[in-house]
This record gives sequence, structure tokens and C-alpha cells, in this order.
Amino acid sequence: QLQFVESGGGLVQPGGSLRLSCVGSGFTSDYYAISWFRQAPGKEREGVSCIGSGFGSSKYADSVKGRFTISRDNAKNTVYLQMDSLRPEDTAVYYCAQRKYSGLCGGMTPDDYLNWGQGTQVTVSS
Repeated sequence: QLQFVESGGGLVQPGGSLRLSCVGSGFTSDYYAISWFRQAPGKEREGVSCIGSGFGSSKYADSVKGRFTISRDNAKNTVYLQMDSLRPEDTAVYYCAQRKYSGLCGGMTPDDYLNWGQGTQVTVSS
């Protein structure tokens, strides 16, 4: 079974940057779309960004367009999320997960995903 481990979160001031990593194990993630989600206290889990399997296609939530960049290194079985110009509203636990048996990015709804990691906390505060 494919499993993910997220890392790279931390405390950063507004306007700062973080780079999150999502490392897969069990079997290769090359065949599946992988997405980053986030969940803040009292709010629903929301899709942040998705990267497809075949051609490096990607999607972003409107709230992070122009600030976040998703990428993948299949040789390392790792997906990254580069986060720049961070804002306090970006504060959340960030998770990565595999889309259910699809290499295409869809609407980034949590019910479409499997094998959630434990998450990494991102806190943006002055």
C-alpha cells in the first residue's frame, strides 16, 4: 500500500517561504495524481494543489495561485510544494494524498483521495 510522509512545515513570518515534501513508500506514486490539502481549525479540508502523473500538469486553488508551486521527482518518489509570500490565512495542517486510481487532476475533493499522510503544521504569524 502506498503511504506518504509530509515534512517541511514550521513557523514563518508573513511574506516568508516554506518548502513542503511528501515522500511516498510502498509502491511508486508515478501512476497517480498527488494533491496537497490543508485544514485549519474549525474549517473543512480544502484542496491546495494537484500534480498529474504523466505530463507534469498541475492545478492550484485560487487562493494560492501565483504563490505556491507543486512539483514531483519520480526518481525520489517525492512531491514538493514550494510556498512563497505566505499569509496568516495559510496557517493549517498540510496533507498529501493519492487520487483514487487516477493519474489526472480533478476537482481536489477529499473523498477522491486515499492514503493520507500524517500532515505537517504550517503556521504563519508575526
